[in-house]
Parts: sequence; structure tokens; C-alpha cells
Amino acid sequence: MTSSDVVADVRHILHMKRVGHTGTLDPGAAGVLGICLGRATRLFDLLVDKEKEYVCELALGISTDTQDSYGIVTQSAPVTADEAAVRTVLPAFLGEIEQTAPLYSAIKVDGKALYAHTREGNAVESRTRRVHIYALTSLGASGKNRYMLRIRCSKGTYIRTLCQDIGMALGVPAHMSFLLRTAAGALRIEDAITLAELAALMEAGRAQEAVTPPDAALPLLPALCPALSPKHRKFLLNGASIPTEAADGLVRLYVDDAFIGVGKAQNGLLHLDISFLGGE
Repeated sequence: MTSSDVVADVRHILHMKRVGHTGTLDPGAAGVLGICLGRATRLFDLLVDKEKEYVCELALGISTDTQDSYGIVTQSAPVTADEAAVRTVLPAFLGEIEQTAPLYSAIKVDGKALYAHTREGNAVESRTRRVHIYALTSLGASGKNRYMLRIRCSKGTYIRTLCQDIGMALGVPAHMSFLLRTAAGALRIEDAITLAELAALMEAGRAQEAVTPPDAALPLLPALCPALSPKHRKFLLNGASIPTEAADGLVRLYVDDAFIGVGKAQNGLLHLDISFLGGE
């Protein structure tokens, strides 16, 4: 299923219209997909631009046109590299690296997804992007010429391209044969539930148990609960700016210990940037 399929299913299960996801997963991948409900869809930009963590399987000896196991084999070769060799080349991919977008990817070229151009046989110039690999470790062999890797990276990193490039560093063709997203920002797979589990909770009248409070999804934003005069309280709740001694930046904003949204402090002023007051 696609990420859009998940959103459609959640809408159906919860009988809600305002539902969105926080970062596409390829149909062949599994794992954490953050879903925003109601007003939490306003947090999209804050949630999608976060570090991601994956576990993948690197398959050596075969490359494909899609860089994963769903594509057509484009090259095969004997493999002499072992796990020690894999571990040796991994440090070269840490830090900021440049990736060439796969021909079968959703990146837009002239207003159309690159995969659409590829399927139509259009000649397009390669697109590159700078990404950051924060951690890259081998979890050991999972089969003949196959190795499990754990990656912590920036938004927009192509894990299948990383696998292909690791193969190139080893001098052999390679592709990604498995992908599991284990974390997206503060959202971790240990706390995730399946659609079937969500449907069961809804049937039992316990759907709220599946929902993470919006402020809990933003732990990296500092919390701010200012002492407010009646006038400043009224101003803040109505969207006006009030004086603040908080450092410039975004904060989780609380009034009377209740989360009211994301505040923005700038040049000694504070206002409610993303409101969670009232309504859905």
C-alpha cells in the first residue's frame, strides 16, 4: 500500500476528513508513518523535516534499475567482499554527502515525477541533492552477500541509492532488498500501531489510546508557560503578540498548563503561530 492508502484507511476507520501523513514511504517499505489528525495537520512542516532512522538490507552482487528488489536486474557480478569489507567502507558515507536521485523516484522534473519521465522514455538531466548521514552501522550478515544496516539520516535521503553507492565503494553491483523505517523524529516504531490495531481500538471505543498528543510529538521544541496578566492572556489567545524574554525561535506554548499550540518568539515578542484552540 502507498502512504496515501494509509491516510484513506485512517479517514475511513476514524470517520475524520482532516488526516495527513508526515513523510512518504515507498510502497515496498514498511515502518513508521506519522499520521496527523484534525488540527495536528498544521504541524506537517515541523514533523516532516526531521531525522529519520531506518534498518535496511544491503544485497551485494546484483543491481537493478530501481535500486531495490522490485526492479529489473541491470548488472550481476561475483562478490568477494565480506562483512569486514562492508564495515570498512561505511565511514566514508558519514556526514554530508551528495546523492543522485534514482530514475524511479518521486522528485519533480518539469512538474512531473522523475519515475513518470523514466517510464515514458524521456531523457532528463540527473538531479542531485545534499543529505546528511548521522549514523551508519552494520548489524551483521542476514544471508549470502546480504547485510543488515542501521541508518540515521536527514529528510530526503534515498536509502536504496545509499546501498547502491556502498556497493560501488566495494567494487560490486548492489541494491536494497528490504527497508524498515524505525523512527521519524520523535515517532518510534515501538510506539506505532497497525491499521488493524487502530480499527480494533475504534471498535472498542478506545481510539484515543492510539493518538499521541501534538505537544508530545515535538519534544525538541522548548516548552514555555509564561505568567500572563489578564490583558496579555487575552491578546495571546486572540493571536496578538505580547512581550517575552524567551529566546528567538519556536516553542511549545502552554497557558494554565494546557497546550495551546506552537508559539514563535522573535525580537522580544511572542505570538501563537500554530493554534490548537477550539474546533477539530
